[in-house]
Amino acid sequence: MMSKYEMIVYWSAADNVFIVEVPELPGCMSDGPTYVDAVRNAEIVIQEWIETACELGRPIPEPRGRLKYA
Repeated sequence: MMSKYEMIVYWSAADNVFIVEVPELPGCMSDGPTYVDAVRNAEIVIQEWIETACELGRPIPEPRGRLKYA
């Protein structure tokens, strides 16, 4: 599965892993020992976030796409 949500990926020296945040989905984060693992884990967490939101009857934000400024 390939999501269309923005992902912010950064290295955490404190945790010794890559961290991925998905700002459009509150609280949606993942990590992994490599960049690829972290993004792969984020794809799984995004799907789980959406499934949970559906089960709870909460709205699911539409992906906004590319930021104009970073």
